[in-house]
Amino acid sequence: MTHATVDVEMAQALVREAQRGSRGAADRLIRAHEGWMRGVIYGVTGRRDLVDDVAQQVWTRVWQRIGSLNDPRRLRSWLYTVARNVAVDASQERRSRRMVGLEAVAEDVSDRRGAGPVRSTADTETREMLLQAVESLPALYREPFVLRHLQDWSYAEIGEVLGLSLDAVETRLVRARRLLREMLKDKVKP
Repeated sequence: MTHATVDVEMAQALVREAQRGSRGAADRLIRAHEGWMRGVIYGVTGRRDLVDDVAQQVWTRVWQRIGSLNDPRRLRSWLYTVARNVAVDASQERRSRRMVGLEAVAEDVSDRRGAGPVRSTADTETREMLLQAVESLPALYREPFVLRHLQDWSYAEIGEVLGLSLDAVETRLVRARRLLREMLKDKVKP
């Protein structure tokens, strides 16, 4: 279930149930939002090796603080804020310990895109080069790029959660694509 298929009324009912302590409702919320949440985490950290651990931390924090969500209609923005804050904290903590990597989101993204588990060596190398290039983007551009191109969010959705105008979202995406083209121009053959 993607964010687009989650019925707003159903999500609001699940939030109210989770606020009353229903673990089942919380689990359904997780399943409904896990995919894009992982994209947010990757967008903030730029590191696949952090996605699983940070996602676990995010859902723990959500469960602890679900009662503070006053307006269930704001669930998506609230979840984004929680995920972003936890990802920033985790990224800073890990960076101080000099850990490096990039794995869980690539598999998740490629599997959701229908690539399946069997890929040619060339496809794998190209994907790895692209993910490394995305990782090296400044967070200012990486976050909207991941939300748009790996999570299929609309410009309006990105603008809402990042607090940007549609023009600003478009500008950041154009710059991200330009930077990626520059980084990959001599590495990826058409």
